[in-house]
Amino acid sequence: MIAFVRGPVAAIGVDSAVIEVGGVGLQVFCHPGTLAGLRPGQEARVSTSMVVREDSLTLYGFADDDEKSLFELLQTASGVGPKLAQAALAVLSPDQLRQAVASEDLAVLVKVPGIGKKGAQRIVLELKDKIGAPSKTVTGRPLQSAEAWRDQVHAGLVGLGWSTRDAEDAVTAVSPLAADNPNPSVPDLLRAALRVLSKA
Repeated sequence: MIAFVRGPVAAIGVDSAVIEVGGVGLQVFCHPGTLAGLRPGQEARVSTSMVVREDSLTLYGFADDDEKSLFELLQTASGVGPKLAQAALAVLSPDQLRQAVASEDLAVLVKVPGIGKKGAQRIVLELKDKIGAPSKTVTGRPLQSAEAWRDQVHAGLVGLGWSTRDAEDAVTAVSPLAADNPNPSVPDLLRAALRVLSKA
């Protein structure tokens, strides 16, 4: 299996990046928080998990090994596939996810698109003894320029299945959070936008 890839970033799309490794471009599917830390032409190291199906081999990429481990653990829960596991890590940081499962906080888990109350209950039941406690430190992610975050959050929401209009409304709703910060964090703003949409 491919544990990580390292090389120049050849392209970045809505839900994936192409990283050149040994002259071959590997498409790696990433959530918006991971994509926000990549820059075309710059070298990157992305932790990866390969999902094997009868008709496909798919690489999912993460900012660090902690996210990758949680991605793989989430899929051991009934009804959780790679796309849902990745959506969970797009909405919640690893520590937020651990805290939600450990404290049986279903309200936090159902904020993830695709996870309903019963799904959240299954995740808690099956993973509570496996997921571990939140760590004291949370890995920081690169900060983005004041206006770049809008397009990245919008693209991230559309990539997670929301309509263009819903994404635009959510971006507008979280704009005040970025107004006072010259370097807003895309992952934090994306999570805030998803919270807005989950209440709608």
